[in-house]
Amino acid sequence: MPPASRSSAREPISFAAELCTIEDTVIVRLPQAASEQLPSRGQVAVQASLAGHRFDTVVEPDGRRGHWIRVDEALQRAAGVSPGDIAEASLHVVPDWPEPEVPDDLASALADAPAKIQDVWQDITPMARWEWVRWVQATANPQTRQRRVEVSLSKMDGGKRRPCCFDLASCTDPDLARSGKLREPS
Repeated sequence: MPPASRSSAREPISFAAELCTIEDTVIVRLPQAASEQLPSRGQVAVQASLAGHRFDTVVEPDGRRGHWIRVDEALQRAAGVSPGDIAEASLHVVPDWPEPEVPDDLASALADAPAKIQDVWQDITPMARWEWVRWVQATANPQTRQRRVEVSLSKMDGGKRRPCCFDLASCTDPDLARSGKLREPS
């Protein structure tokens, strides 16, 4: 992801945290004091540093008034860290959100949608696109997910620019959450 074009005037949020695993996913849970410094209980766009490696990401809510960051294999290699390590991290809140990775089912539906819906998708902010992606992905049930793709297009066709039917502070990753709360590491 390219670096954000500008940083906010906020001071960096620095902390040390252990890389832990939930199922097959490696994450860093922010300490409560670090999470409390963020401007939102929901997602927050940041320029981050993990063990000295800089990257752009969106910090995710854990459903317990805290936050976490996914640490994929490429980031683990780049930062030289692995599960069980305690790593130094810092976050700089940024005003410019990175584009989300749009899942194939939603991307395909958007590509096949009428121009009016495509125009809404292009006109909304990256933050709003993150919210649509989160809402679509917040279920493990394939039928529910397909219905959410359809409802997303219908809502955009009706002029809606954001989904309005989920708690932005909940953990919406169905592989990592239970009842909107990030599960405990294994």
